[in-house]
Amino acid sequence: MTIFDFILMAVPVVFLVGSVLIAVKAVSHGRSRKRTVLMQLSSFAAVFAICMICPFVVNAAGTEEVVSSVANANGMAFIGAAAATGLSCIGGGIAVGNAAPAAIGATSEDPKAFGKAIIFVALGEGIALYGMLISIMILSKIG
Repeated sequence: MTIFDFILMAVPVVFLVGSVLIAVKAVSHGRSRKRTVLMQLSSFAAVFAICMICPFVVNAAGTEEVVSSVANANGMAFIGAAAATGLSCIGGGIAVGNAAPAAIGATSEDPKAFGKAIIFVALGEGIALYGMLISIMILSKIG
């Protein structure tokens, strides 16, 4: 592994860490949280697109062989599993973030509503569990 390969692999990580630090600083200075989340998603999409367009990680193992279609399919399966888990967790976080305060408010007004309110919070969490289940199913097919 050359120093050039190491630098190429470190660039996406440095970019994403820098994006997180900029977002934390922006929120602490009073900017909109919605805008910072959109900035985080767009920076992730940019790094994802660059990594898909320029697959420099193929040479990271030190082999000069041509990547076979099986290895390419396995890589796409890993990307699909990561996307299923990541996007479902983002959706589940948004759902729980909106449902939990409403459940707390409903419970504070009427303690008998706790059972009904907690069901909606659990439904939001179920989205993340379904994404993880799909990822496990995808990864179990890789042979």
